[in-house]
Amino acid sequence: MNIVVCAKQIPDPSAPQSLDANHNLNRSGKLLLDEADTYGVEMALQLCEASGGEVIVVSMGDATDLTGLRTALAMGAARAIVVSDPILRGADALDTALVLSAVISSVAPDLVLTATESSDGYTGTVPAQIAELLGWPSVTFAKSLSIAGNQVNVSRQSEAGFDEVSVSLPAVVSVTAGVVEPRYASFKGIMAAKSKSVEVKTLSEIGVALVGGQAINSVTDAPSRQAGEKFVDDGSAADKIVAFLESVKAL
Repeated sequence: MNIVVCAKQIPDPSAPQSLDANHNLNRSGKLLLDEADTYGVEMALQLCEASGGEVIVVSMGDATDLTGLRTALAMGAARAIVVSDPILRGADALDTALVLSAVISSVAPDLVLTATESSDGYTGTVPAQIAELLGWPSVTFAKSLSIAGNQVNVSRQSEAGFDEVSVSLPAVVSVTAGVVEPRYASFKGIMAAKSKSVEVKTLSEIGVALVGGQAINSVTDAPSRQAGEKFVDDGSAADKIVAFLESVKAL
């Protein structure tokens, strides 16, 4: 079984964040593998260790620093493919899905695993968009999954509880944090990752034509939080609180 894991390289979350001259997130520093994607990598590795096959990491973004993708390779992924093109700067969720689905089609995996959303985007729409573009079944928010024959069985979390869903392969499944415990890369794995293939492709090489990413014209700082209003209970505090809640339409 060959499994593709969609992964994203993000700026170090522990470092101060800033915007570049075009009001996009500054990604000029060290790029790390999004922690949300480590769960998909680990799940894919466990499935392949049980049934054979390889894990291929697919990404989109700046290929100047590949530290994040090397982390996935050090965990045990066989190889990585990243699409890097200046036109992709500021790409929206649908453009991202178009690019990733084109690469996935060329690899023709049995299963695609993703995070539920990226830690620096939070749209949560890319997994379902990829599935729609590929014409494959999509299952989101998987808390556990297993493979049985030609289908994947998923326990997914919903607002009402848990759903047990089975779909035929190939399929796209987004996994939540905690679906598995991601392994730490061993020294042997780190050294092996240095020689593993990371293929960098442009849009023309994958046959996708985009007109360019979104442009952000201006950014305004959020207003500072104002001090709340205090009520001194002189016997009428309850009435004042009710009046305030009615004024903000909370009642």
